[in-house]
Amino acid sequence: MASQSGGRRWLGYALVTTVAWGLWGALSNLPARHGFPDTLTYVVWSITMLLPATYVRRREGRAVAFDPRSLPLGLTIGVTGAGGVILLFPTLSMGPSYLIFPIISLAPVVTIALSATFLRERTGRVGVVGIALALAALPLLNDWAPGAGAAHLGPWFFLSLTILLAWGVQNYFIKIAHQSMSTGMIFSYMTLGGLLLVPVALARTNWHAPINWGPGGPLLSAGIQLLNAMGSLSLVYALRDGKAMVVSALTNAASPLLTALVAMAIAGEVPGPFKLLGIGLAVGAAGLLAIEGE
Repeated sequence: MASQSGGRRWLGYALVTTVAWGLWGALSNLPARHGFPDTLTYVVWSITMLLPATYVRRREGRAVAFDPRSLPLGLTIGVTGAGGVILLFPTLSMGPSYLIFPIISLAPVVTIALSATFLRERTGRVGVVGIALALAALPLLNDWAPGAGAAHLGPWFFLSLTILLAWGVQNYFIKIAHQSMSTGMIFSYMTLGGLLLVPVALARTNWHAPINWGPGGPLLSAGIQLLNAMGSLSLVYALRDGKAMVVSALTNAASPLLTALVAMAIAGEVPGPFKLLGIGLAVGAAGLLAIEGE
């Protein structure tokens, strides 16, 4: 329930998340274009996550629990989330972010499916419509076009689906974790999961290739990844002061739309009508699924 003292503050926090995540999605591939490997961008991202995690935990004043329930649950949340992120950066180097982010915004499809299967939750009409829109959007967002013969499915499309799956599973376990863990504790485990996969990112780095250590490398990457961290922190407060179904719908639908618009402006191109339709369907589905997911 919305905080009585929060007023309309939730809207400000939600808009900060929407703008921060929208810009983060559109700009995330810039460091790689400037010679800073996506594996090292992942390392930078995992470090920036420490800032909101430390702030929220100190604000709550509670230590992270490592009991037999919290530890596996928290690590599952952290590793599935970080696993999606570690795949995201190479995916962005292969395909257009204005198509990738609308696809991965459909992660609630997986969350709803898992909740229906294991928690015996039932999907209402809103969820059914959202899933239908998502299924219609996915084939439009790949490289298929009517009359073009066999569908050409690029690696970025399959990686996007893998990220969708990972983040959908993460959201399912976050839903379960809220029954026994605080927001700060969950966020701390998300940060820990990111740090645990840093050795994997470092091992995948090609240290023999030239690496841009100048302002266009780690500094640019840090600035972009701070947008993600800032958006995550503001989401925590938006959910504190506002209704979860409204906040989730706004951020899940508007962020990928902003990403698509900014990325298309940067790329200087407008996709064909079928891909535009796919983006629209994905954004609409994300909003409906976010509402149903609450």
